[in-house]
Parts: sequence; C-alpha cells; structure tokens
Amino acid sequence: MLKDILAQAWEAMLFNRRRTAITMTGMAWGIATVVLLLAYGAGFSRAIENIFAQWGTSMIGFFPGRTSEQAGGDKAGVRVRFTLDDVDRAANGVPGLIHISPMVWKQVPVQNDLHTYTWNVDGVFPEFQDVWKLDLDQGRFFNATEEQQRAHVCVIGSEAKTKLFSGGWPLGESIRLKGIIFTVVGVLRPKMEESDDDRNLTVYVPFSTMSDVEDTTYLDGIWFNYSGDNELVEKSLRETMGAAHHFRPSDHNALIVANVLTQLKQFRTLSMALQVLLSMVGALTLGIAGIGLMNIMLVSVQQRTLEIGIEKALGARRRHILTQFLAEAMAITGVGGAAGIALAYLVSALVGRITFYSAVANHAQDADIRLIISPATVIIATVILVVTGLVSGMIPAIRAANLDPIKALRYE
Repeated sequence: MLKDILAQAWEAMLFNRRRTAITMTGMAWGIATVVLLLAYGAGFSRAIENIFAQWGTSMIGFFPGRTSEQAGGDKAGVRVRFTLDDVDRAANGVPGLIHISPMVWKQVPVQNDLHTYTWNVDGVFPEFQDVWKLDLDQGRFFNATEEQQRAHVCVIGSEAKTKLFSGGWPLGESIRLKGIIFTVVGVLRPKMEESDDDRNLTVYVPFSTMSDVEDTTYLDGIWFNYSGDNELVEKSLRETMGAAHHFRPSDHNALIVANVLTQLKQFRTLSMALQVLLSMVGALTLGIAGIGLMNIMLVSVQQRTLEIGIEKALGARRRHILTQFLAEAMAITGVGGAAGIALAYLVSALVGRITFYSAVANHAQDADIRLIISPATVIIATVILVVTGLVSGMIPAIRAANLDPIKALRYE
C-alpha cells in the first residue's frame, strides 16, 4: 500500500517536472537557511565560550574600593585597603577555594641591552599561574622556593619576548625592571588581546621580590579559583571581607568583584536569545517556501479533479485521497529538505570561519565564528521542515479528499 502511494506520488512529481523542481528549490533554500542560521547561533555561542575559556571560568578577582553605605558607626566614603592578611582571610572564609594569589602591579621601565619599554610588572604568588591559566611557551613559572627567597626571576609575555629578544633565546637572559636585574625563566603563550591591551607585554615576578620595584604593603587586588557555586562563593567572599573591613556585604562599591562565571552566564543568556531569534527567522523563511508548496498542491488538486472523481467512483475513500496528496507533498518536502541540508553543509565548509573577535583582538582566531552543524541542529531543522510540509500539504489534501465525486466527474 505504502509503496503504491509513493510510486503514485513520484509519477505525479515527474509529470510536472518544472513545477516540482521550482517547489523543491524553494524548500531546499528554506531548510538550508534554517540550518545555517542555527549553525551561526551555535558558532556564536562557541566563540563566546572560547573567549572565556582562555582564562578559566571558575575564577574571581576582588579589588578594594570606597564604602558607599554606612556600616555601624563608620561613615560612607572610607577607602578600603587590602593586605596579605586578607589573602589568609579569603582562603579560610571562602568555601571551595583552590588557589589564591595577591597582586600588586606597576608600570615601570623594562630594559635589556638594546631596548627600553614601559610595561606592567605584576607581583604575584606562583599559584597565580593556575588561577589565570598562564600556559608556558618556553621555560617555567617561578616556584614557591623562589618566592620565599625573594629571587630576582621573572616570566614574560609572548610579545614582551618578541620586542626584547626578537628571535633570540630569552631563557637565562637578564632584563632590568626599574633598573633592577631579573633573570628570565619563562615565556608565556599568547593570550587573546584587544589592540589597546598589554596583557602579552606583562612581566610577572614573585610577590616578595615585587617590593624592590613597588611598595607591596597594600594590595591592588586578589585573585583565586574555586569549585562549587559561584554565587555562594561571592556571597561568602563579601561577608568575609565586609566583616574584616567594616562595610556591608551589599556595598558593591567597597568591594569590587570580577566574577567571570557570572559574566559568562550573561553571555550565555544572550547567546540563547540569539539562537531563538535565528530559529524564528529561519522558520519564517521556511514558512514562505511552505506557502509555495501549498499553492502548487492546490493547483495540482484543481488540475486532477477529474482523476479524483474517477478514483472515488471506483471505490477510493477520503483517507486514500488524503494520503495520496499528502504523500506527494511530503515527497517534495523530503527531497527538497535533503538537498537543502546538503547545501548547508557545503556552504559551511566553503565559508570556514567568520571573523568575529579577531577583527578587534590579536591571537583570537579561536574566538571567530564557525558554522557548526551539529546533529541537534539537523534534528531541529528537520522537525521544522516536517511540520511545514505537513501543514502545507494537509490543506490541499483535505480539499481533494472532500471533493464531491459527482461534481468531480463533471469537471472539465
């Protein structure tokens, strides 16, 4: 039965080749649009994830500010200052904390025998490498022993290495930070950076040694990574620091927190909204193709009215006529859909990557948008296609099934 119905649908399609080809082209274009829009949305989400992944998402930095709310007998506007004691307070008071490091930074002259620049020098603990995911291209990061011994060693960014040493070997070489000699023990892999950033020019030194370059009594900030719920971690951090420095935990001006996962969640929400919007646009585009299919099937019903009357006179029931025309509509939809999905794969392969973050940032090719056609994308697009085909084919099929056989036989 099914074989006969499909064979009949195929014969009807071949009988009107041009009309069928035009309708299939519309369906193929529509489904290709849906797939490519969904792929673009998935690629956009992947690009955002890659931007954050270079630093790690379970990371929080907090920095001192000024109080904006009265707390107890303390007036607002008091400046908050962090010391090394606050590193211990955070380590003991924040649940799930893994590594923590203070940070003091200063822009100072960085020199070797041939060049002089002014770059950021950051004094940090060795744990800072794990917190910020500082991957090494050459050498190593300084260790706890060098931190305790106030060793004059440093790790430099990728661009700092290029500017200071060009193609030369940097490890074991000496540079001067504010006139003080440091030995290069490591070079970092490049990070994504915008044109006005200097993160790949930064020089890292042990926190204890940083006191030779800048006063380290008060910290510029503290960074740590953690496991667990980011909102609970931030809440505990604000309560711990608020109790130590006499400000309310709700005072966000007293304690400035950079919660990377919170920012990522905001971007994920934006990405999800974008994918929903693109899905709706794609569905509307496919709907236009569905209207074309419906129009063609209505014309087919009109042209085959006498045929329908003969079939009914020979004993065909409504469901047989309904199935016959619905099968033809679904056959056109299926062939057009398969061609459209193949077209989408071809376009995605030809396009490759679409410039996104790399347009404004260096070393950011991983953050460009790639048209990712996943099995989920194909399934979603196929569901939209099937619904469109059913709706577009059902109305003409119902009209054909409801034809009066006597009037149909008289049709000329």
